[in-house]
Amino acid sequence: MLTSALRAGLLTLALASLPAAAGVLDDTEPDWSEGEVSMPPAPQEATLRVIDIGTPSPNTFLVDEGSVAVGADGVVRYILVVRTPGGAESVTFEGIRCATGERRLYASARKDGGWTALKSGAWTPIFDNGYNRPRAALARDHFCDGPAGPRDRDHALRLLRLKRDPDNRFGVPQ
Repeated sequence: MLTSALRAGLLTLALASLPAAAGVLDDTEPDWSEGEVSMPPAPQEATLRVIDIGTPSPNTFLVDEGSVAVGADGVVRYILVVRTPGGAESVTFEGIRCATGERRLYASARKDGGWTALKSGAWTPIFDNGYNRPRAALARDHFCDGPAGPRDRDHALRLLRLKRDPDNRFGVPQ
């Protein structure tokens, strides 16, 4: 009986601390500033790569490999395409900052291939919930090794193409 109560208490504590722990890694660069961001060209069907988000979803999630970039500021930027079974499509230009566990939406695509910048594109913690599941999967399973991001574009593309084994965190593709 005491074991069950202890387990329940530990589970409650762990679940309560999840929101507090997400996106609040110590920023080892207090003087960090984001580099200049320019909008990429519209995604091309030939460069879209399906990503597994690790949970069942009727939607298909794709990253445009042609858009993947690692800035001098350490931010991994990419285009995320979400397709629904009914044919709807959402296209966003986003960034992940591995050092802090945060993400940012820069813009959403228009039908004419241009971008509409988001006015409230602030850095926010990556929570592992329904809406943010693709970003959590990209950060945890592909781009970030804890607070360490990819070294450059080629490294980011290798990480994107090879999903990590969650049972072997040191088996990170080089």
